[in-house]
Amino acid sequence: MGLQRQAKILSTTQQKAVLNHITETRSPERNKAIFLLSFKAGLRAKEISGVKWLMVCDPEGNVADTIHLEDIVSKGCSGGAIPMNKELKAALEMLKSHEPERLPTDTVIRSERSEQTSAQAIVNKFRDWYSALGYEGCSSHSGRRTFITRVARRISTVNGSARDVQKLARHSNLNTTMRYIDADPGAMRKVVALI
Repeated sequence: MGLQRQAKILSTTQQKAVLNHITETRSPERNKAIFLLSFKAGLRAKEISGVKWLMVCDPEGNVADTIHLEDIVSKGCSGGAIPMNKELKAALEMLKSHEPERLPTDTVIRSERSEQTSAQAIVNKFRDWYSALGYEGCSSHSGRRTFITRVARRISTVNGSARDVQKLARHSNLNTTMRYIDADPGAMRKVVALI
């Protein structure tokens, strides 16, 4: 996404509002998983539509502590390991419990009429949720941008670096990752005051 039209990031309050809105939808468990795969793992719409249970579960079939995103479902063969956020893990466990017949090779997200959903259907869901809440400038990429920005702001608290942010974003170039990160004027004022 170009710098001129980047998707807006969502505040914690806005994220909670979307999650609350999702509880009123026709498939709340599935929709919550879609939302959190974007906001808590930084997955793209294409990846959300293609991720399979075997990528999020251990060999025993339990939701794992790591997402093993395969190159085949990622953009530009940018698969990799993404630590599983606890809220996302709980949502996937809930979804799995509602669909116990699913096989490891099945996609996590399916439509009401098909075993798989398209990336465009994921894009449309985000658009509909944001539109219902009056969030302008948001898109299916808002979750990914929010995830990368939040990771970047907190990485130094766990002795991480920009390289760790890049790896979680699964970008081959650090400059690409840096374009995803939203600036924080408040943080800039605070750091300058410390000098």
